[in-house]
Amino acid sequence: MVYNKKEIKIYTNFHFTFCTKYSIMAEKQTQGSEIMEKEQMDFTDYTDPICPFCTDQFKKQPPVRPIPTGRVLEKLDGHLGRNDYDSAERHLLYWLGEAEDGRDKHGMLTVENELMGLYRKTGRKEKALESVGKALSLIDELKLNNAVAAGTTYTNAATVYKAFAMPEKSIKLFEQAKTIYEKELSADDSRLGGLYNNLGLTLTDLKRFDEAEAYYNNAIKVMSQNKNGELEIAITYLNLCDLYEAKLGSEKSEKIVDEYIEKAYELLNREYLPRNGYYAFVCEKCAPTFGYFGRFIYEKELSDRAREIYERN
Repeated sequence: MVYNKKEIKIYTNFHFTFCTKYSIMAEKQTQGSEIMEKEQMDFTDYTDPICPFCTDQFKKQPPVRPIPTGRVLEKLDGHLGRNDYDSAERHLLYWLGEAEDGRDKHGMLTVENELMGLYRKTGRKEKALESVGKALSLIDELKLNNAVAAGTTYTNAATVYKAFAMPEKSIKLFEQAKTIYEKELSADDSRLGGLYNNLGLTLTDLKRFDEAEAYYNNAIKVMSQNKNGELEIAITYLNLCDLYEAKLGSEKSEKIVDEYIEKAYELLNREYLPRNGYYAFVCEKCAPTFGYFGRFIYEKELSDRAREIYERN
């Protein structure tokens, strides 16, 4: 319950007026007598009004103070867009403390999801795994195990395990997320496409190439139905290059790798794609793969393009 200032004042006065531990004296007029005698009432004859600030429920369960998650994430995007990871961490830790103080477990879950991604990106394994553990515990506490929020947390946690060479743990969480997403999301939801891409990456690590290829194709199908899905499709094409090289070897995979490399590059160069922070992130992410497969000009071009966007923003 939330009280405005006026209500708080009223209840404060109420508190001091009625929350007393003494017997109540009452005057009683005896029939047929002019004598007024004071008689002590038994305390059980009277029930105190309940002060909301004195109840066990109030003492044990103070009101939740939600953090402004929208503004928190918007400010975080600004730090990440400038690759200012130190400021991003300070920002997230501040709001994690605010969420903890305010008993906002949903807010805590949001921040822990962002922290695990930040620590993964900066290679801080122990911190990342700590955030994973806290986020998974919050899912259980909030009883969100079958909700989309759980699917998102499982996906984020799985990417941490994958990044730190724990593919078996990773695949288990990705599969849990898949069960939720396929039940709760529409077939063209971009989150489902991203999950299929991540499953393909992890299965490639486990040398389960045929399964990985099937998931990559599913990802392309989903993202083809999304506006500006070209960026995700380009990433998937490059992932397929890695898969075919791992499966067939460099020589046997050369022709098909060349095909997908050119497809990815063409998608990234489409003029109508917005040149925003996410576009810069994708270019930066894809550039090393082009270099690995000998497309050094493409690598430099995309790296320069990403840097220019970051500097402009």
